[in-house]
Amino acid sequence: MTKTAPALDIDAILDDENTRIIVCCGSGGVGKTTTAAALGLRAAERGRSVVVLTVDPAKRLAQAMGLTELDNIPRLVKGVRSPDGAKSGHDGSQASTGSRGGSPDGSRGELHAMMLDMKRTFDEIIEAHADPERARQILTNPFYQSLSSSFSGTQEYMAMEKLGQLRRSGDWDLIIVDTPPSRSALDFLDAPERLGRFLDGRLIRILMAPAKAGGRSAFKLLNAGFGIVAGALTKVLGAQVLKDLQMFVSALDAVFGGFRQRAEQTYKLLQAPGTAFVIVATPERDAIREASYFVERLAEERMPLAGLVINRMHRSPAAALSAARSTAAAEDLESRGEHDLAAAVLRLHAGRMQLAAREQREQEHFTSAHPTVPIAHVPAMAEDVHDLDGLREIGELLAS
Repeated sequence: MTKTAPALDIDAILDDENTRIIVCCGSGGVGKTTTAAALGLRAAERGRSVVVLTVDPAKRLAQAMGLTELDNIPRLVKGVRSPDGAKSGHDGSQASTGSRGGSPDGSRGELHAMMLDMKRTFDEIIEAHADPERARQILTNPFYQSLSSSFSGTQEYMAMEKLGQLRRSGDWDLIIVDTPPSRSALDFLDAPERLGRFLDGRLIRILMAPAKAGGRSAFKLLNAGFGIVAGALTKVLGAQVLKDLQMFVSALDAVFGGFRQRAEQTYKLLQAPGTAFVIVATPERDAIREASYFVERLAEERMPLAGLVINRMHRSPAAALSAARSTAAAEDLESRGEHDLAAAVLRLHAGRMQLAAREQREQEHFTSAHPTVPIAHVPAMAEDVHDLDGLREIGELLAS
């Protein structure tokens, strides 16, 4: 017997003022960015004050929202309609502060969008937690420049930082996060632990030991041991690289002390009832398998799952005509050498019905494993979404 999944009520989630964070996750190329933008637009047009944060470097979000660029500053999206159908008359480009937007009672909402600038976010933290001279030394340090732009996990950790900053600001009543592709989409859940392992690593502790020595004799003893390690490291890394590394590490306690604490606070925020995770997938085997992984991982981490969006589903307005009957009719016409165009259309329809059947089976596999997870469907569109009207249509399909 085929199991039917419960329907995902998108509007109920968007209208619930207790919902403060929505995280869209899923494998690459499934439409997370478009889904996040469509959810943001629909929420704003239902009266919420919304900011959409994307950590996907693609420019699709900016283009669809009519913005020339997306950067680390929330940009106001023009053309957002109020619940009565009127368009927003705002003409600014940067988020206003200190005011809460509308609500589902009919007041006007606002939509802002931004793209995470990993290095800029890192720089802002340094500038906020160090005196100007120390900040200058760190920002120009080669080791820091490498860490802030390419260290594994930095992007996910900075996404946690930025999410925490947006939530603490109180400027928006709904934050929607578009995560990186593939399984790294959940790497931000591991960011606090990864950062902790880095800060507590043996090499880091050795490099910090002389500065942390409690007395003169201990300092001499540690320096003696450090000298042996430093000599070996100098041969491998070079004197200048080791010097840069020591200088960088000496600032860890003063500047990075709050990193782990803030990341853990954001992690707890993601577990709170006001957060909703929306998994996005296409009806393909690999994407559905990834969606199952996300469901299981979120359950392990006690993260609140709202449901699954299956994007680009194929349907036919002539669904009553099965693939088998359509193929048989096409073969009959071809055998008689008649109506070549009609036969081609019938074969095209048969292929579409077979594709729809495969997609339905993939969904059923997911539902068999996760029968309580609500699902929303978005049909395959004839063209890519490239403006607010397209996002608006996606939002309507999600809600329907």
